[in-house]
Amino acid sequence: MAANRVYEAWKGSNKFLFGGRLIFGPDAKSLLISLVLVIVPVIIFCVFVARHLRHEFSSYNAGYAILVVAVLFNIYVLILLFFTSARDPGIIPRNLHPPEEEFRYDSSVSIDIGGRQTPSLQFPRTKEVMVNGLPVRVKYCDTCMLYRPPRCSHCSICNNCVQRFDHHCPWVGQCIGLRNYRYFFMFVSSATLLCIYVFSISAFYIKVLMDHNHGTVWKAMKESPASVILMAYCFVALWFVGGLTGFHLYLIGTNQTTYENFRYRADSRVNVYNRGCINNFLEVFCTKVQPSKNNFRAFVQEEVQRPPPQVVTQEPESDTGGDHRSKVEDDLDIGEDLLKISQRRNIEGFDEEIRSRGSNGPYHNTSEGDSVLGSDRRAPTVRSDERHSSRRRSESWEIAPDVLANSNVTETRSYVSSRH
Repeated sequence: MAANRVYEAWKGSNKFLFGGRLIFGPDAKSLLISLVLVIVPVIIFCVFVARHLRHEFSSYNAGYAILVVAVLFNIYVLILLFFTSARDPGIIPRNLHPPEEEFRYDSSVSIDIGGRQTPSLQFPRTKEVMVNGLPVRVKYCDTCMLYRPPRCSHCSICNNCVQRFDHHCPWVGQCIGLRNYRYFFMFVSSATLLCIYVFSISAFYIKVLMDHNHGTVWKAMKESPASVILMAYCFVALWFVGGLTGFHLYLIGTNQTTYENFRYRADSRVNVYNRGCINNFLEVFCTKVQPSKNNFRAFVQEEVQRPPPQVVTQEPESDTGGDHRSKVEDDLDIGEDLLKISQRRNIEGFDEEIRSRGSNGPYHNTSEGDSVLGSDRRAPTVRSDERHSSRRRSESWEIAPDVLANSNVTETRSYVSSRH
């Protein structure tokens, strides 16, 4: 059986052409509408307007330049549209498994609860990274099983995490992100200039008809209805593409994305990415486009099944040596119990509460444990120290100080747990 290529086993909603060489969004059919809106007006302009202006200048053939400019400008706009919609916008490859380096073994408890052990692994939903010397919180994506880099967001239409996600544009049928934002802006701004060009030449042709026939503007408009239609069309289109051009000029000057501007405009937060107007423009237009992180034509590698994380337990020992510590994973089902235990000061009370809940105590709802853990800035780590004596054995619980030294994960409000 032949191995599948990456684009054939792609889990996103994208559509591929030419063996994975071109990638589009799931709404790529809307691209046809954009092609019609760009090509048809230019064809009408060339046939009914520019063709009649070939010999209207002092240089007999100078009017051909109007026709040539319109055709070349239209081709240039179409190329930019192709670069925007048919390339990887900056998709981050999905992980096959959650990031193991982020797993937190928050407790070491070796206790049978109701005759069984129920350990679990957990890792924070958010963590902080430093950007330009300021902390930025990044979130965990359940679909892609990764921590999204700064300015990355998951597109619900394409079902991918996209670097420097700006928005999903239905007119080009593609996400606008790190690798195609430059071409998107150039497409929109060039379409604006094309509209201005067609509008101006059409108005000039109306003026030429007025001069030739010594008539009024109404007579000239009746003689060339195509010019009137083109002027009306370009006037309406200018409100759309011209408005987008102005808006994105503002976004580039302040180093924002459309997503950030609409989502965080009311937060009055500091823009850590703003490097000054000139540097912001240089970042968009004068930096090298990063290569794609995906090789869609590569063959899919078979996933190697990894053994589940082992739970280490330590049996009671008969010797009376020094202190021994055993590591066992905590369970969110007893999160509330562990939190209460960590706050108690009476060591003897700990033994009674654990034994009583282990023998006949019901399990608590996981939502309660999550809410208690989520109310803290960091999930506490509980450590069990076994102390041996000649007659009995007691356990003491304390918050491990090494949690406070962990600066990679902050502002953790909820947790993802993997149950075994």
